[in-house]
Amino acid sequence: MARIAVAGGAGLIGSHLCSLLVERGDTVYCIDNLSTGFRENILPLSKKKNFHFVKADISKPFRAPKVGCIYNLASPASPIDYQEKPIQTLDAGSVGVKNLLELARKSDAKILFASTSEVYGNPLEHPQKESYWGNVNPIGPRSCYDEAKRFGEAMCSSYRRVYGVDAKIARIFNTYGPKMRANDGRVVPNFICQALGNEPITVYGNGSQTRSFCYVSDLVDGLDRLMASEEQGPMNLGNPRETTMLELANLVVSLAGSGSKIVFEGLPQDDPERRMPDISLAKKTLGWHPKTSLEEGLAISIDYFRSRMHAGLKQN
Repeated sequence: MARIAVAGGAGLIGSHLCSLLVERGDTVYCIDNLSTGFRENILPLSKKKNFHFVKADISKPFRAPKVGCIYNLASPASPIDYQEKPIQTLDAGSVGVKNLLELARKSDAKILFASTSEVYGNPLEHPQKESYWGNVNPIGPRSCYDEAKRFGEAMCSSYRRVYGVDAKIARIFNTYGPKMRANDGRVVPNFICQALGNEPITVYGNGSQTRSFCYVSDLVDGLDRLMASEEQGPMNLGNPRETTMLELANLVVSLAGSGSKIVFEGLPQDDPERRMPDISLAKKTLGWHPKTSLEEGLAISIDYFRSRMHAGLKQN
């Protein structure tokens, strides 16, 4: 079995990826500084002999394990986190990316960089193909995250060209599921927690802006397939179903059996109007497509948050 490092392994996507790899029998090194990830997310894995936790910040020197594959998911990723920690976000996408690419180069390891649909900015192309260069504000309130990921992609491409490192790039669209943080500012946990508390559901703008929501296990399957393939990307990974924010709010209220009313507030600066991936490349080269419907994934996520509330557990 493989020896694999998962940087950012205590976050939403990283913890689910660690679980998949551990259950398959791989030896997994979860690297996380726990600034936005949570040890609770990986607690069930802690007793597994093939799971090892390394508390480290990838943007600083750390003792790295010898591995054959590296997944780099280490970065603040929610609006609240990257706007509170813009320098840390930029460090993760520059110094951190370079450090892990150096590890891959010296170890002759494959590496997969988790980029984002945010590199497309407020897209003028719809749906977005990997060939689209984006429409991004480089100095706006979201720019620390957008530009960090764009720089990370450029660094991966440069290491591929200069050193021959097998560096892969996944452009991840909105992902949700159990282990989401309730207070991370993203729309799915926001709506769910408001609905379960029978609080007003906050929709920004008129609710016509769209996103595409991919259930976390589907996304992790896509990452796993990309790592195992000969493809290097960039590769869009996301759900091609386009949903307006108003549709999402009404769906969450219905699935939660909530009495919440919907209220509207002003749209944040640089908030993209539409976001939906073209996943033709992933379908063709990886045989990948999401299998979990939005209704099914939201129902599971609502049950997750409801069970935590009933158990009196902190909502992260």
